[in-house]
Amino acid sequence: MTTEKTVVDFWFDPSCPWAWMTSRWVDEVAEHRDLDVTWHIMSLAVLNENTDVSEEYRAFFPRALRYTRLVAAAAELHGQQIVKPLYDALGTRIHPGGSTDADTVIAEALAEVGLPAEFAGYADSDEFDPQMRASHFDGIDRVGQDVGTPVISVNGVAFFGPVISPAPTGEVALTLWDGVVAAASYDGFFELKRSRTRGPQF
Repeated sequence: MTTEKTVVDFWFDPSCPWAWMTSRWVDEVAEHRDLDVTWHIMSLAVLNENTDVSEEYRAFFPRALRYTRLVAAAAELHGQQIVKPLYDALGTRIHPGGSTDADTVIAEALAEVGLPAEFAGYADSDEFDPQMRASHFDGIDRVGQDVGTPVISVNGVAFFGPVISPAPTGEVALTLWDGVVAAASYDGFFELKRSRTRGPQF
């Protein structure tokens, strides 16, 4: 087991259930490993803006973009330290909470992290889209366009994923983490994939 601090960068779209579960796993690992984690926004709407996706999937993008814009605005106006608490507050309501009412999710999440109710206006503003897009492409450019969320960088080596369900805990979580760190340590490692056999299990 390494005792050196592991530098982790994590790109998420608040609406993505897979990113949510991976983030819960990273939180679990951080209780037992010395991690320096920085959380970054990315956007499924931006990722797919020029791709051919189903109408059902495309219909979800406006709601997803509201959450993404909100986090981007919070990061710009209140600093990096607000990003993870706001992600946690949004994600708890979106994923295990199962809410699709964005107005309620946003209002409750802002209250939880201590931001004023009127901050919700940033969810419908493109004011910080340049910064949001810059964060998005910072993550995506490290792994290529044919991926999704989450993107995770371990000591400067970035991957799409891992895609996991449910989020592991305890020794299983640490074993998986140590495997990811080991994979990241080899410059020539690129892909390891299998088809999903289950959906998100919160």
